[in-house]
Amino acid sequence: MAEIHTIVTGDEPAVAGDRNTIGGWPLLAADEPWPACFCGKPMVFFFQLDVPQFDGDHLLVFQCPVHDDAAFGPSQLPARYWDEAVDPYEGPFWRLLFRSSGTAARAPDPYVEPHRLALQPAKEKVDEHGRGRPGFKLGGVPSWAQSPEHYRCACGTDMVFLGQVPENFGFDMWPMRDKQGDQMQLFLGNELYILACPARCHPEAAWPVLQN
Repeated sequence: MAEIHTIVTGDEPAVAGDRNTIGGWPLLAADEPWPACFCGKPMVFFFQLDVPQFDGDHLLVFQCPVHDDAAFGPSQLPARYWDEAVDPYEGPFWRLLFRSSGTAARAPDPYVEPHRLALQPAKEKVDEHGRGRPGFKLGGVPSWAQSPEHYRCACGTDMVFLGQVPENFGFDMWPMRDKQGDQMQLFLGNELYILACPARCHPEAAWPVLQN
């Protein structure tokens, strides 16, 4: 069976320079600004990971603190889909970034409490319906909550499954930034499947698929 990596939230707080974290200091390219939503608000930094199946490239996940709905797109994604308007909004409200190297931002994210993440090798488990192991993971087979979805990058390459965040996964918040209790959720808590272009035609050639 194929090897995957399960992602475990540690008890240790993250510090500047850590590479696998929830919240904290994103590792951005030199002089790269903090990502902002189409509405102009700085995005919340949710997590970052080194991705083994992409030669260790670094994945960073951001989303607007106000615009956080599900995202929808055609199976053939349009040119520069990472910058285009996305139903139901007039522009992109998330960022899925790949960086081969980076420098820790000057300050941590002000919303999400920073914790270290650990990647633990595991074996994929596929059930009789073709669904993979559930949970927070990198690689393997999606544990589709509904029917499988397939997308083609604007460059013509079929997107591949990179990893997933389980439904209703909560990101702990700083006490002074309490919102709906003490946690935030990506895409309203829908199960998130991250697809990416294996041709790596652009550092943002990735797409979020949401199901519940």
